[in-house]
Amino acid sequence: MTGLVDIGLNLTHDSFAADREGVLSRASQAGVEICIVTGTSVSSSAAALELARSHPGKLYATAGVHPHHATELDSVGVEALRTLLDAPAVVAAGECGLDFFRNFSPPAAQERAFLAQLDLAVEAKRPVFLHQRDAHDQFVKLLASRRSALIGGVAHCFTGGAEELAHYLDLDLYIGITGWLCDPQRGQALRESVKIIPLDRLLIETDAPYLLPKDLLDKPRGRRNEPCYLPHILARIADLRDEAMDDIARATRANTERLFSLR
Repeated sequence: MTGLVDIGLNLTHDSFAADREGVLSRASQAGVEICIVTGTSVSSSAAALELARSHPGKLYATAGVHPHHATELDSVGVEALRTLLDAPAVVAAGECGLDFFRNFSPPAAQERAFLAQLDLAVEAKRPVFLHQRDAHDQFVKLLASRRSALIGGVAHCFTGGAEELAHYLDLDLYIGITGWLCDPQRGQALRESVKIIPLDRLLIETDAPYLLPKDLLDKPRGRRNEPCYLPHILARIADLRDEAMDDIARATRANTERLFSLR
């Protein structure tokens, strides 16, 4: 299996500090040719861009502020994101959205930061890399208010059921699938949803170092997820959809190139 793209990898995370090149080497050996490094704050977005520039054609970056850090996004931060989004290696705005599960930032601050980043995405002509947890209705409302001006977006790490999926498809979003579907306790709704995602809307990601697939037979020491496990996620999707892995691999690669205008 070759030519895979991991659309969401937190490669700036401290857990990769000692062996980032090893992580990328293992990913390449597993057939993962391209990774998109997720920005979750202004500083991590700048670091993601630096990594992308050091691996041209292999790494790309997103630039954004996760809802957990929404209170940190002031006018200076907005200008910094604007500059980052102008870089060719930055292919999306985000990770941005709403997370009312933990509320590490107050909901009102999350909503302000989300709208600000949607506006930046419109201005920069970049798709959006979206996060939503326990905030579906308000998330859809805010996204719908800007959707006609956006060039596209992906519901990163989708975990929901058929109703939530229908709302996202109505917004013409791509759907990012992670190892969440490998969790026997939490992944049942997602396993059903995966069967009905249109093939031309499907993307795959690890969200490493998070969300290590729980059904891996040989789990790594420390339970750190890596992009080399992306083929495992692909295999589970193919099994659930009763489709060939090669067909899904080709489709998700084409979908990724289309959404992010990889260059």
